[in-house]
Amino acid sequence: MTIHRIGFAYNPTNEAALDLRERAAGWCRMRKIDNWAAQAQDFDALCKELPTTDVLVVLGGDGTFLRAARAVIDVDVPLLEANQLEEVLAHLVAGEFTIDERMALEGRILPAGRVGGATTYHALNDIVVARGALARVCRLDVAIGPSHLATFIADGLVVSSPTGSTGYSFSAGGPVVDPLSRNLIVTPIAGYLSAIRSVVVSPRQIVTCRVVDANEALVSVDGREDIPIAVGDVVEVRALDRPIRLVEPKGAQPFWDLFRHKVELLPS
Repeated sequence: MTIHRIGFAYNPTNEAALDLRERAAGWCRMRKIDNWAAQAQDFDALCKELPTTDVLVVLGGDGTFLRAARAVIDVDVPLLEANQLEEVLAHLVAGEFTIDERMALEGRILPAGRVGGATTYHALNDIVVARGALARVCRLDVAIGPSHLATFIADGLVVSSPTGSTGYSFSAGGPVVDPLSRNLIVTPIAGYLSAIRSVVVSPRQIVTCRVVDANEALVSVDGREDIPIAVGDVVEVRALDRPIRLVEPKGAQPFWDLFRHKVELLPS
């Protein structure tokens, strides 16, 4: 794969990211490489440029990366986060990289369980059904395909992709899953008297969560937005067929080394 045009998605509120944007433009200009930049949250601007782009480079933190991922779910372009900008760009234009395929998620919110009026959202990491601001638990009926799994009395439920298994799902007690696998990880958040802590299911299944009782409830998509839902509403989560392609530049630290380092930094 030869790189002819590079896009940069940046966080406009981060001074370091703004500086990186200017450095990236200058680096490309010196080497006569076509490039463009857009704010990571500007979904329409990203999608307009992506069809003629070879790779989208993220300048910012995890939130910026997840916002950019939403765009490449719609328009299939490889994505990477540039921690060491000039070194990463040099590897890109030299063709010194590999591509990893990561499973993404599709979530549908069905008002009162009806398909009519359903809204659809996409996520790289997780889709979460959780209680709102009031400190009261929710009662959630959860099914895997046609089978009832459990009625959880909990703060919420995380449905995670393998990539998101080290995030909220892990904090809630879920397992760490190899990011190149294809599975759905279903984990209750602070489940009360629940014998089921977390389950890992096939990507061919649909995970269904019905809100049975809650004073307030929300659906969070990659932590990017909170959508209020009501008692009787249903949230369906499934695996997307087409993966997100992530660029691994030469010299990138392997996932399991990164995970070990993350765990070592956690308080004991």
